Amino acid sequence: MPAGRSFAATDRFIAEVAGGKLRPAYVLVGDEVFFRDRCRAALIQHLVPEDLRDFCLWDMDLSEVSVGEVLDRAQTPSLMAPFQVFFIRGVKVLYGRGSHKQDFEAIAAYGKDPNPNAVLIFVADHISIPADVRRMEMQDKDKYERLRETLGECCRLIELARVDESDGMRWVVESAQQQSVKVETDAARELVDSLGADMMLIANELEKLILYAGDKKHVTLGDVETMVLAAKQRSLYELTDAISAKDRTRALEVLDALLSTADGDEAAIGHLYMLAKTFRQMLVILEKNVRDSRAIWQALWQGFRLPPFAAEDIIKQARRYKSRRDLTRALRLVARADLELRSNPPSKRLVLERLVIALASEPKIVVNSWQQEELPV
Repeated sequence: MPAGRSFAATDRFIAEVAGGKLRPAYVLVGDEVFFRDRCRAALIQHLVPEDLRDFCLWDMDLSEVSVGEVLDRAQTPSLMAPFQVFFIRGVKVLYGRGSHKQDFEAIAAYGKDPNPNAVLIFVADHISIPADVRRMEMQDKDKYERLRETLGECCRLIELARVDESDGMRWVVESAQQQSVKVETDAARELVDSLGADMMLIANELEKLILYAGDKKHVTLGDVETMVLAAKQRSLYELTDAISAKDRTRALEVLDALLSTADGDEAAIGHLYMLAKTFRQMLVILEKNVRDSRAIWQALWQGFRLPPFAAEDIIKQARRYKSRRDLTRALRLVARADLELRSNPPSKRLVLERLVIALASEPKIVVNSWQQEELPV
């Protein structure tokens, strides 16, 4: 199991699951999908028999069901399964409008008299925890404190924080070793740095690198530059460069090159994720008036940083936007495209092409008596 402070919280949780020493309820706090998936996989492996999955694994959302319904289901023993696991999303609903005192009291009461053959896993992914908690945004600190004072009183909190870069490197090397593949230190460092210590992306790219290494069982810095930076990162920044320059023709050409890779249209969601992240980085750069690469490392926190080779380019691209409004418009367009892609459209390529044309066009203001909305030319 990979060592490192960043992995400690989930490692302890997984050990509890494997040892059968579960508490009645937990809260997975943080938006690091990699760790959330590790926790879920451990629960399924040790507590959810494959042939009984339909009877003992429940995914629920508090935006669709009440706390009372969740607790009633948890208190009811299953006739078909020896143990039940409840994943409960939408925790932020409990911190929205209105009083939820009764909900918290009901959860606390359940914790005092739980079903011994069930575990509740609340997912609080509306909070982001950086690798260095001292860099946590004030808004996230406030949300975390409220959660600690409420659910934290009756559930064990598991922090899913972003990964420290050194821990990410160690994970890459050790994970590859488990498959008898050696990853050079410089290659691991470049992989983690280029992907901003985003563990989900790192895990996906490492899997591709191991396949690329094949029989030689060795991953070098050159392999990472060829398979990750050249094919993914650099092409992405070429795309945002064309978009920020309002060069629709070049933007569509770069997009076509991205979609012509082995992943093709199937990587559409990943491209949108990286576009959104890059526009958010530009927004921070613009708001904090970053003018050179030396200042960018103070403006962007760990886990949200740019690969070194892209710093100057992104600063230049960010400064092409006149205001925060222009970049928030871009983020709204990406969000709309994301919703469209997830609704299984006839052509993912067409969705991306329309998005790129809109992003690379000047906004047109349409005004009527009811509203004002920005639309692409």
